[in-house]
Amino acid sequence: MAKYRPWVVCCFTLAGLISAVAIICLCISSLVDRGCPGGSFRRAAVSADSKLCSDIGRTMLQQGGSAVDGAIAALLCTALVNPQSMGIGGGSIITIRNKTGSVKVYNFRETVPKSFKPNLLNDCPTTFRLSTGAQWIGVPGELRGYEAVHKQYGKLPWAKLFEPTIKLAREGIDMPPYLARLMSIPIGRSHVEKSSLCKLLCNKNKTVLGTGDILKFTKLAESLETIAKQGADAFYTGKIGQDLIKDIKDAGGTLELEDLQSFKVQVVDAWKVPLGDTKMHIPPPPAGGALLAFILGLMKGYHLTRSSLQGHQKIQMYHHYIEAAKFANGLKKSISDPGFSDGKTADHLIDPSFINRIRERIFSNRTHINSYYDNVRPSSDHMGTTHVSVLDEEGLAVSATSTINQLFGGAIYSPRTGIILNNELADFCGRADKVRAGEQPPSSMTPVILESKSGGLLVIGGSGGSMITSAVALSLMNRLWLGMSLKEAIAAPIVFVDSRNNVNFEDGFDKSVIEGIKALGHKVGDWKYFLNVVNGVEKEDGCITAIADTRKLGVSAGY
Repeated sequence: MAKYRPWVVCCFTLAGLISAVAIICLCISSLVDRGCPGGSFRRAAVSADSKLCSDIGRTMLQQGGSAVDGAIAALLCTALVNPQSMGIGGGSIITIRNKTGSVKVYNFRETVPKSFKPNLLNDCPTTFRLSTGAQWIGVPGELRGYEAVHKQYGKLPWAKLFEPTIKLAREGIDMPPYLARLMSIPIGRSHVEKSSLCKLLCNKNKTVLGTGDILKFTKLAESLETIAKQGADAFYTGKIGQDLIKDIKDAGGTLELEDLQSFKVQVVDAWKVPLGDTKMHIPPPPAGGALLAFILGLMKGYHLTRSSLQGHQKIQMYHHYIEAAKFANGLKKSISDPGFSDGKTADHLIDPSFINRIRERIFSNRTHINSYYDNVRPSSDHMGTTHVSVLDEEGLAVSATSTINQLFGGAIYSPRTGIILNNELADFCGRADKVRAGEQPPSSMTPVILESKSGGLLVIGGSGGSMITSAVALSLMNRLWLGMSLKEAIAAPIVFVDSRNNVNFEDGFDKSVIEGIKALGHKVGDWKYFLNVVNGVEKEDGCITAIADTRKLGVSAGY
């Protein structure tokens, strides 16, 4: 008879228990996963303007990186795929929510250099056109901002974030479809072929690259490689900065190396705005968060529901929204750099009593002349910018809007560094009486993060210059109150109230609503450039939905 060995029995019992627990966990995991809708993710996601850049951001997350690492890598990539929108010659505003729920805003948009063209605002356009020339270049803040957020939240080495983009820039990429489309239209083609941008974006015969061509950023690859090895100082105090200043001087600009050396990133608490059961965190002025919050706060008072999309209610809803947007146009002058605002603030834009007083001035049966909305000196409209939303496994959320301002900035390319420069100072046009050294221009950029009482999280923002406020406000109305999924909310055609209070409808907008809006006295405009793009990541009940706007051929990524 075999000898009794109790330790063997214990081992078998323990092994059986472990196996049983593992099987139970696997079953629970399987059941939970089946509860998430198709196309959603369980752990993390990135929503950028292209599949290539979303994939790069996701790879950083999968390699142990944070949401900040993923956002920086995706933005660096976007500078290649959509160089007309952003790059290291520009600046950003990033809203970050840490895993404890604290929300900070990192503002590193461009600033006015110490020396700038006298009477610069006299060069402002009086009709819609692009502001070209080196006089509009602001001090780029992009890399200093990346450095600041990476130092605070980054997990991967700085250099690793640059590796994918350096490789793509050096080897070349297939001409991005959206960029090719943009440069095929007259305004894009002329803008490139008649400027220094042609050195980068034209064939040997001096015509713009198109579908089927390979786009290389050889000089930019060299600059990025140096920055990856030496850090942001290579740009702000080193040879790259010196070469950049030489090229800007050659183009007639006024920036000095001292401007680069003295650039500072601004870090502030996000403003908190209640929207019923949802709390929205917005970037304060000079960002456009307060204008977004004003419109949504006003519309919240109309108690919108799914039924608001039916019949006459739909016409009334859009009429009220258009009126809100007209008042917002008149309030744009409230958005300015707090350090230069002479005591004026934009706090009233999120004050419920102020919002209620404005709502009382909106009538259901008519609209008014522009002076009624205090919109007597409209600013010019423009387009540009990109947005990236990221949520990582640990709950860090990043909403990042980046820009060189208008289409390819001011069309100034630095041949020594491969960098496309911004034309950020054009944002003062129509929204300021003077320009002061060190000041940040007012902006429509509004990277936001929303939290629901049930624990849901929405990381969202938009691009499109003047259309950012409309694009993000309508997407949030659709998602929060009108019963749409995030995908439906972003895809829905928008109405854009331009700076002159003309009402412009995107293709596919409900024709019966258009006729109803006309009947109420609104003037319909002929805006052609609906470049409104919203990218968002939402976590709800443990499932993550990531939506990249198809208007810019975006595709999200996650796991």
